[in-house]
Amino acid sequence: MNPQTLSVRLERVAAQVPAGARLADIGSDHGYLPVALVHRGVIVAAVAGEVALTPFRAAERTVRKNDLQQRIVVRRANGLEAIESGDGITAISICGMGGETIRDILEAGKARLDGQQRLILQPNGGEQPLRQWLMENGYRIVWEEVLRENRFDYEIIVAQPTGPARYTPQELYFGPLQLQARSPAFLAKWGRRLRFKQRTLSQLQGASQAVSETGVQTLTREIRWITELLA
Repeated sequence: MNPQTLSVRLERVAAQVPAGARLADIGSDHGYLPVALVHRGVIVAAVAGEVALTPFRAAERTVRKNDLQQRIVVRRANGLEAIESGDGITAISICGMGGETIRDILEAGKARLDGQQRLILQPNGGEQPLRQWLMENGYRIVWEEVLRENRFDYEIIVAQPTGPARYTPQELYFGPLQLQARSPAFLAKWGRRLRFKQRTLSQLQGASQAVSETGVQTLTREIRWITELLA
């Protein structure tokens, strides 16, 4: 992958970045997303944040090779600490991490969220606790998408701080907009998840050692929800 040809997953993330935005890409890895968006004229400036040294240096190289040092600042920082008050950030992307990790980054960096920025989030699992955090912190989910790439299912969640939204437990689990749209990719994902969860429940029920009753109850409830979804 290079800055001009993003992966399918990052292309779908890029499509949700508003024109004219000043982007903070947290966990930017090689910096491909902000470089591509500057090249395409979508964003005016960006911060590429990385906490680990190797991807931080990789992002620096990508920005330098594309001669974009005046438009993209690469900072080694933990989470939203990469954002400084003078950056004027209007959109934040956090991709390729577990949903719980993204939630923790947002929670730890709440002081750097100004109540205006669009959040473009691509969790690798753990979507439910991430949606819970968004709901509890005054964010409304305005776009959701499921896509499959390299035999993995990915979700993109876009949220705006537009006031309180209340979601049911099923909406937090599946995604409120996903439940409405029920795209083929969404239904296929949950068909695969249902088979996996049914196998897991069967193994737990046949286990010789004691298993958590709470865990079995949670799994049973999720199987019921998915079965009803796909009915």
